[in-house]
Amino acid sequence: MSNSHTNIAELIGELNAGIYEQQINSALSDIAAHVCETGKEGQLTLTFKVKQIADSSQVSIEHSLKSVVPKLRGKVTEEHSTQTPLHVGRAGTLTIFPDKQQAMDMGAGAATGRTDSIGSREEDK
Repeated sequence: MSNSHTNIAELIGELNAGIYEQQINSALSDIAAHVCETGKEGQLTLTFKVKQIADSSQVSIEHSLKSVVPKLRGKVTEEHSTQTPLHVGRAGTLTIFPDKQQAMDMGAGAATGRTDSIGSREEDK
């Protein structure tokens, strides 16, 4: 088995453009504060459902979280769910970008769209 694995901390930071990580941070803080306030147990559940995208080496990950925040007279349950497409590399490593991106030869002036020589001015001619 390969030593290459998915870096889960890095991956969670990429899911839904970083919003999933923010939701986890916020939910954990909210649960912890209310657990200390009420003395009751709270809960945070993370779920990942993985499906292949067509016949590619990409997957769509449905990532969801469910929080149970204790209150003095009951509890509040909240759920969030969304999807992020990911690339599958060697040994199943998940990344937002493919691990082997081909270099693109854009040629001179590709970024600006100029085809004339760079730096030439009309008055220099």
